[in-house]
Amino acid sequence: LQDPSNQKCGGRKKTVSFSSMPSEKKISSANDCISFMQAGCELKKVRPNSRIYNRFFTLDTDLQALRWEPSKKDLEKAKLDISAIKEIRLGKNTETFRNNGLADQICEDCAFSILHGENYESLDLVANSADVANIWVSGLRYLVSRSKQPLDFMEGNQNTPRFMWLKTVFEAADIDGNGIMLEDTSVELIKQLNPTLKESKIRLKFKEIQKSKEKLTTRVTEEEFCEAFCELCTRPEVYFLLVQISKNKEYLDANDLMLFLEAEQGVTHITEDMCLNIIRRYELSEEGRQKGFLAIDGFTQYLLSPECDIFDPEQKKVAQDMTQPLSHYYINASHNTYLVEDQFRGPADINGYVRALKMGCRSIELDVSDGSDNEPILCNRNNVTTHVSFRSVIEVINKFAFVASEYPLILCLGNHCSLPQQKVMVQQMKKVFGNKLYTEAPLPSESYLPSPEKLKRMIIVKGKKLPSDADVLEGEVTDEDEEAEMSRRMSVDYNGEQKQIWLCRELSDLVSICKSVQYRDFELSMKSQNYWEICSFSETEASRIANEYPEDFVNYNKKFLSRIYPSAVRIDSSNLNPQDFWNCGCQIVAMNFQTPGPMMDLHTGWFLQNGGCGYVLRPSIMRDEVSYFSANTKGIVPGVSPLVLHIKIISGQNFPKPKGACAKGDVIDPYVCIEIHGIPADCSEQRTKTVQQNSDNPIFDETFEFQVNLPELAMIRFVVLDDDYIGDEFIGQYTIPFECLQPGYRHVPLRSFVGDIMEHVTLFVHIAITNRSGGGKAQKRSLSVRMGKKVREYNMLRNIGLKTIDDIFKIAVHPLREAIDMRENMQNAIVSIKELCGLPPIASLKQCLLTLSSRLITSDNTPSVSLVMKDSFPYLEPLGAIPDVQKKMLAAYDLMIQESRFLIEMADAVQEKIVQCQKAGMEFHEELHNLGAKEGLKGRKLNKATESFAWNITVLKEHGVLTWQRDGRAKEGTRA
Repeated sequence: LQDPSNQKCGGRKKTVSFSSMPSEKKISSANDCISFMQAGCELKKVRPNSRIYNRFFTLDTDLQALRWEPSKKDLEKAKLDISAIKEIRLGKNTETFRNNGLADQICEDCAFSILHGENYESLDLVANSADVANIWVSGLRYLVSRSKQPLDFMEGNQNTPRFMWLKTVFEAADIDGNGIMLEDTSVELIKQLNPTLKESKIRLKFKEIQKSKEKLTTRVTEEEFCEAFCELCTRPEVYFLLVQISKNKEYLDANDLMLFLEAEQGVTHITEDMCLNIIRRYELSEEGRQKGFLAIDGFTQYLLSPECDIFDPEQKKVAQDMTQPLSHYYINASHNTYLVEDQFRGPADINGYVRALKMGCRSIELDVSDGSDNEPILCNRNNVTTHVSFRSVIEVINKFAFVASEYPLILCLGNHCSLPQQKVMVQQMKKVFGNKLYTEAPLPSESYLPSPEKLKRMIIVKGKKLPSDADVLEGEVTDEDEEAEMSRRMSVDYNGEQKQIWLCRELSDLVSICKSVQYRDFELSMKSQNYWEICSFSETEASRIANEYPEDFVNYNKKFLSRIYPSAVRIDSSNLNPQDFWNCGCQIVAMNFQTPGPMMDLHTGWFLQNGGCGYVLRPSIMRDEVSYFSANTKGIVPGVSPLVLHIKIISGQNFPKPKGACAKGDVIDPYVCIEIHGIPADCSEQRTKTVQQNSDNPIFDETFEFQVNLPELAMIRFVVLDDDYIGDEFIGQYTIPFECLQPGYRHVPLRSFVGDIMEHVTLFVHIAITNRSGGGKAQKRSLSVRMGKKVREYNMLRNIGLKTIDDIFKIAVHPLREAIDMRENMQNAIVSIKELCGLPPIASLKQCLLTLSSRLITSDNTPSVSLVMKDSFPYLEPLGAIPDVQKKMLAAYDLMIQESRFLIEMADAVQEKIVQCQKAGMEFHEELHNLGAKEGLKGRKLNKATESFAWNITVLKEHGVLTWQRDGRAKEGTRA
């Protein structure tokens, strides 16, 4: 192949194919593609103004940039960095192609687009053949994926223990065999071994070493190379951790790794073979892989691997019950999906749908208006000059609808079309979507919507519907124009009447289980609204309702879908806080996907769970027909045990300079903010100290605690900021649902402002989750009730005001207190033995027992106790006289076993009492209002009685489950 610098536009064209090769060479690998791209070829560059230019494209020899000529720009501007590429699309799948007047003359298979930059701009190209297009697409995709993955250095190296391995690497690079090499060669070699290191930092380290030895030459010896590598590539916090868990060795054997995974990382069912497999995959030295030990470099790579990611791998697939009614899930929703800029003047862009659907969005919006030539269009009515055809939008929707998720997709149809074009819409949707359209009439005999499982791969149309009993082909319905409606409501001339539009029967019939209706009030809705009807609320209206009627909003959302859309005053397309509405159970909170920032971070982070399928099951207290929950709860949620989240921010890796910073060098002063988002009682924020002038590996080493009252609704957002900034302080963030946290030592992959994962940019943290017991000694059972009144919080039942029902709930008071006492006594016994072992409350029971066993060894390395099984419970008995310290430990251990045994033996009976009281109470559920009326309760008093009844049922239900769970954990503890 010719040198690209000497090749001209008129040079000989090659014909290259994956399947057939008429000329020189058959493409068989990514390297072949890259070689072809480096040689270059002519491509047509398509512009939005219907112009097409012939340009000669080449790939730089260092694989870092794409260049083209001729160009009016200078050489440095007529290029595209590979690192800026976001996506490569094959075919005519960008706005430029669709709007180009000559697009019909362009072959679909010859066209491809390169999306790049933070705004996803497109470079649209046409090759002379489909074969050449495939070469460029395949080669570019390889380069982009390669740039986002750490290089694998485990192949082809002569690996020995760390120093010997480095010695072998050095000798391999020392071509002349003189035992020295050029500094440039050494720098490049270290950068190959650790791509995250900056060249300037490596050179500075060599200068320091050479200066310390008073050397004048810049050539590097083998010893200096090994010294520089070890100093640059050893993370002290990881080294200390390795030494700690390996019991002061500088490597981990399979047993060390097994204990680390079980006791620290919370991995269950781990075996020695699994640990040896990890060692073989991550250890760099051949000797280590053969003998089964993991040294510092391999251990660091393992900790940075996806296997030690903070996100629970079980949640990377669908892990929740998908057979509940649709109204029991939060649904990933987009607002004004057709926009990629602000909603005031931003153009309509089909890429908005591609992006949203690829991100797992399950509710998208289509505002359809009349277009020319009887073709409906989507456009921003503040910018009608740019629009997309309705047909092209639904074709893209059909293509990407079930790429990220196979669960139902809701199309929120904003219909502003005339009757003739409405019929065109119907024809096009039926043709494109076919049997994916869900049009089954809802059954009046049912009470809830179908489940996501039942609606898999179905497209549901949300919109207005004509009365089913009216035998008409068309009729008037209220307008779905939300923004116009809000404008009218804010007008001084608004008289409460909604604008009417005409709707054809064909479009009405496409709407089945998402019929749009107007919200009036909760009392009317609970009486007359059908389960297949959905109300849309503006952000302002929903906020008012959430503040004034939080319990009613939660109860309403148990059965009906609610959609929340941003305020019309957000002309910059800023986002509302979705958490405010999720707290009330609102399922469809529509977000402006085109606007990055903290609110979009919360939304994106929340829907990472459950396999990113776009559906997240709500907490049971927000689903159960009889349950009590208020979003404005200030403290403990009834029936839910609070948890304590312990987060240690250990260090950071490879923090970049804030993108918007100006007039400042590359040095930053980073600090970390930890935000807890959830119900108001859980919202909190804390920050670390600032580390001065360190972006490569700042050490924070700070621990924080947060009480979380409703874990199922909580999220954690890690934010890294620059304390000495000019213009921009944002470095990176990562948002994760509480339920997706993995315990132990984890790396947090930070995302950029627009949500992209930043290569090699991480936070190193330790995560632990405990109950609220904390420290303190266990209480004796005989004193538990008396002492509990002073020191324990019992989730007391409420008085309803109806004697018959109150008498039933009074029976549950004693078993409830028994359940709380049993759990607390067992937890306190465990905390007590942890304290005696010198372990914090966050330590696992496994760690506790390991420490305890090491303390019960005599000076001649023999055990001072024996393990005796009594009635299937493990007791420890002393073998002769033992010191007082060991006596205290044995006493604490004995108490832990006693409390565990008591819980195991009594749990079923206590649980049965609680469950029976719950069932007895539920028998009065249907008659509650009639009983209240007979006792003279009405209005606010009757509502209060209903609320108290739901509170009591919630408490009994949750405590019954918790007692059973604690029983299981106690059994697991005795097995350990």
